[in-house]
Amino acid sequence: MRNRRIKDIIARQELLAVGPDQTAREAARQMVARNVAAAVVADADGRLLGIFTERDMLRRVVAAGLDPDRTKVSQVMTAKPHAVAPDATGLEAMRVMQERHVRHLPVAADGRALGIVSIRDFLGAEADEVRREQENRERLWEA
Repeated sequence: MRNRRIKDIIARQELLAVGPDQTAREAARQMVARNVAAAVVADADGRLLGIFTERDMLRRVVAAGLDPDRTKVSQVMTAKPHAVAPDATGLEAMRVMQERHVRHLPVAADGRALGIVSIRDFLGAEADEVRREQENRERLWEA
């Protein structure tokens, strides 16, 4: 997974992009319907404007006492987020996540939103890799 290209990780995803003028509630409902924790915020041409996460909803809307039906995504999103290129490796994306203390990272090329990678994309794959390594060690000991 560490050397796998981001474009391969997001290939099976269907991008959830919300508009900057949507309400926080509308965006949250779309996220719930798709069972995702983040959405890219993009303009009509698909240009990446920001990212809106469940953490943004919790901290910037609910905890701040804002009305989710009147609060626009553009008011509470993380604007101009750092994005990773589709040709980046999983390791590069994980480093960016660690350095920036984020769990979701937009994927973009030429300013256009293509997807989102999540720490979960890597945790599951890392666990599988560790399990395979352990099984290989056990086979060596049995031989």
